[in-house]
Amino acid sequence: MPGASDPLSRLDTTVAHSARLWNYLLGGKDNFAVDREAAQQVLTFMPELVQSARYNREFLGRVVRHLAGASGIGQFLDIGTGLPTANNTHEVAQAANPAARIVYVDNDPMVLVHARALLTSTALGATDYIDADVRDPGAILEAAARTLDFGQPVAIMLLGIMNFVTDDEQAQAIVRQLVQAVPAGSYLVISHPTMEVHAEAVAQAMRMWNEGGSAPITARSPKEIGRFFEGTELQEPGVVTVSQWRPDGNDTTIVTEFGGVGIKR
Repeated sequence: MPGASDPLSRLDTTVAHSARLWNYLLGGKDNFAVDREAAQQVLTFMPELVQSARYNREFLGRVVRHLAGASGIGQFLDIGTGLPTANNTHEVAQAANPAARIVYVDNDPMVLVHARALLTSTALGATDYIDADVRDPGAILEAAARTLDFGQPVAIMLLGIMNFVTDDEQAQAIVRQLVQAVPAGSYLVISHPTMEVHAEAVAQAMRMWNEGGSAPITARSPKEIGRFFEGTELQEPGVVTVSQWRPDGNDTTIVTEFGGVGIKR
């Protein structure tokens, strides 16, 4: 039988989990019947959720390619990693900069089990995985310092994670502590669900999730998302639907996930 130190001992397959549901929406196989059932229930009235999940992933790829390439960022702190899929942060970053160093953070036991898939690296670079909660940024920063040099710029990646911190003051304090820990020239990247489009469907989906999902979530307006970037300079085009952030010829259909990128001056 798995012991207390075995991450699978923390795995609850009776309750839908966001990382596994997102994995299902992206076409992955690391999910359970309860996750697929929850996803299908939402998809009956919000079929665009699949598109939203995929465009959010494409947003990650475009941002990381830009930061690791033209912006010269060699360090990434990816909090709320989710289950490994195609074009993970380290793969995109090290394709542009083989010496890039990436630290992943998540507290889902299934993500921990699959962490070895995230720990591949080029010979010049490095990857690490931290089993931690976004609500404890101090512990994250302390552990990340094993791999990252906080004297040099870092890209803080918070994609689809701050919506799980439902208290606005707590959420703002977490982001502020993370940004304060990195030097000038660092970047903050956030994506977050909104009700700017398909408002009734998003509200219904959130109610359904909060009644039976593993952790409550909230949506925030683009203005509220923009407040996370206080202390940084928002990069063009600002906080927008993720499909419209420097789309590079991709489909720009508006989806419920909005995101932005800021640089600390």
